[in-house]
Amino acid sequence: MNWLTNFVLPKIRAVVRKKEVPDNLWTQCPACEQTLFHRDLEADLMVCRRCGHHFRIGSGERFKLLFDEGAFEKIELPKTALDPLRFRDRKRYSERLRENQAALGAGSDAVAVAHGRIGGTAAVVAAFDFAFMGGSMGIAVGEGILAAARLAVERAAALIVVPASGGARMQEGILSLMQMPRTIIAADLVKEARLPYIVILTDPTTGGVAASFAAIGDIILAEPGAIVGFAGARVIEETIREKLPEGFQRAEYLYAHGMVDRVVPRAELAAALARILGLLREPYRPSVAVSGGAA
Repeated sequence: MNWLTNFVLPKIRAVVRKKEVPDNLWTQCPACEQTLFHRDLEADLMVCRRCGHHFRIGSGERFKLLFDEGAFEKIELPKTALDPLRFRDRKRYSERLRENQAALGAGSDAVAVAHGRIGGTAAVVAAFDFAFMGGSMGIAVGEGILAAARLAVERAAALIVVPASGGARMQEGILSLMQMPRTIIAADLVKEARLPYIVILTDPTTGGVAASFAAIGDIILAEPGAIVGFAGARVIEETIREKLPEGFQRAEYLYAHGMVDRVVPRAELAAALARILGLLREPYRPSVAVSGGAA
């Protein structure tokens, strides 16, 4: 038995032992529960090829998707006060910020801004990272949107904002709510300069973000299945004591009720934006009057 146990069995186990498989090779779709090969999922722009579910993506992936040939230049956003209220729940707010910045990159927050060209047209894009504290809007986000608007005016470029947010950042209290009017002012700066202001609603766009700059785009697009609204469906049902319609707060429902101009799959977003910007930025050409009579 010693010979079998000590020599033969280890040899057999070495032959039949399964190779260790890295955990990041496969991803399960939260909508249809299909197991997806991660390389295929990335090739499909993080969209499930079975059910069309749009996974959340970060600002870097968003910039590569929207700008021509993935070429863009990020800008450094203004520095803001960290933990102005010295807030603490289970952790200090300053500690939460450090953890999120370590995960996404030093100095980062829930929004990033870059400029480049889309369809050959100059554009500035402010894209949210939901992975950073749920994309919540604090002082840094307000400063980021303002910086994006000022850059768009300076470069005579279109401003495109891509929110993905749970709303205002509770750790900054009233200071976070003050970012709602500040981002409205930012959008107005672009509109007063007669430049396009376009919003692309992604999953989720809720709370103070949905109630401010995300709702006032000259054109509002949305990714399929995105949840958009101020309060959650359960809270609304409990408040009005009525059953909400199927698909309430989804992008398709909002499109059907006139709150979204178009629902665009992720793979078609860059082309759709290029066409929209081409139409909006086409120089005005007055009709030529016919001499000697009416045109």
